[in-house]
Amino acid sequence: MPAHVVLIRHGETAWSLTGQHTSHTDLPLTAHGEAQAQALAPLLARYSFARVLSSPRRRALETARLAGFDDIEIKADLAEWDYGEYEGRTTADIVADRPGWSLWRDGAPGGEHPSDIGARVDRLLAEVREVNRDVALFGHGHCLRVVGARWVGLAPEDGARLLLPPASIFVLGYERETPVVMAWTP
Repeated sequence: MPAHVVLIRHGETAWSLTGQHTSHTDLPLTAHGEAQAQALAPLLARYSFARVLSSPRRRALETARLAGFDDIEIKADLAEWDYGEYEGRTTADIVADRPGWSLWRDGAPGGEHPSDIGARVDRLLAEVREVNRDVALFGHGHCLRVVGARWVGLAPEDGARLLLPPASIFVLGYERETPVVMAWTP
């Protein structure tokens, strides 16, 4: 069992600032996002990571590098939720066309359903649980929220209840043998 699994959301991008859903669009960090990523370094220095994993998206990799990591493993399973036809759109815009829509319940046409992202997160967690030391996961808001939910045995859609703003940290671990959410730093 890993000592800690530390989830780190990437710093601010132009679309995270405006609330646009961003999965495949490979945006860089804003200047503020770069500063946020650098500010993560002292917070993450308290851990001794056996592995540092990142989404293949530029914003996650930049965050990892600016936070002081060089030996980063790319993991496709850490990519953001595939928003399909809703890529680049805000929730308000989508709900105007489709009243009552929820990503967490309905998924995205041409993209992923909650069960799809849950399956890939479960693959990732099976691998992470084999590590006997701290593991860092650099990724994205919705995907990492699913990681948190699945870690504690909840359904993927229960990630809706876990907020993870840009450049925040969410620490998972164990109390005895029970997987728990230990802390998060917005």
